Amino acid sequence: MKQVLIAATELAQALEKDGAPQVFDCRARLGDLDAGRRLWEAGHVPGSLHLDLDRDLAAEPGAGGRHPLPSADDFAATLRRLGVTPQRPVVVLDDMGGQLAAARAWWMLAIWAGHPDVRVLDGGLKAWQEAGGELVLGQEPLPEPSQWQPAFDDGARIAADEVFSGRELKVDARSEERFRGEAEPIDPVAGHIPGAVCRPSATNLADTGRFKAPEALEAELPRAEAIVAYCGSGVTACHNILAYAIAGRTLPRLYAGSWSEWVRDPSRPVARSGRGNA
Repeated sequence: MKQVLIAATELAQALEKDGAPQVFDCRARLGDLDAGRRLWEAGHVPGSLHLDLDRDLAAEPGAGGRHPLPSADDFAATLRRLGVTPQRPVVVLDDMGGQLAAARAWWMLAIWAGHPDVRVLDGGLKAWQEAGGELVLGQEPLPEPSQWQPAFDDGARIAADEVFSGRELKVDARSEERFRGEAEPIDPVAGHIPGAVCRPSATNLADTGRFKAPEALEAELPRAEAIVAYCGSGVTACHNILAYAIAGRTLPRLYAGSWSEWVRDPSRPVARSGRGNA
């Protein structure tokens, strides 16, 4: 099975060797477009570059939701600008156990763009520091641009119309309160897609902030012949997809527009109440 996680000690060793991985810091804060870069500038893994959720990993918010995927051309241009090539391994990290927004970066690089070796730092920046890893301040030089032209797999994603008419199990990564429609702090309508089940992304993590063991995830994750992962805006849904990868299960397709796109069309049905766990 392809490795999708890397431990902090393993990353530290890899960074000392020839062919060291390219590291991207994907920290972000919803509602503050510049927070991620400020956090990176205030202290980051040596040599790591900031990969911005709102500018690099998403297009402008609008009809496609709060974090719609960028076009394939735009994301390919971002990867070339950052010097990404399929020959060099990539590690992505954040400070929320991969939820914001390392898992989104992993999905976009590994699943959508087809990079053969992308791993998420298990436990994120906290694990790096606990392992004795240093943080450095300020800027990092950009590498030479690459010429990589990814072969994007659009079959890994699903559009709203397909979600509406399809029979796949919908797995919602938001909290149970948001799923049930008891609270909605971000989007204008509360509730969930009818027929969905709730698998909050935080439940993929142990108390340490690292991912649960593969066998635990395999036992817990919802089962169906075909699954669609969604959340509020297509970010934490990728955390659930990553959990399926760790468990060795078939990967769900990503509904990138997620709830923030779904509720823009008043003709789409909305369900409320019900725990919805599988």
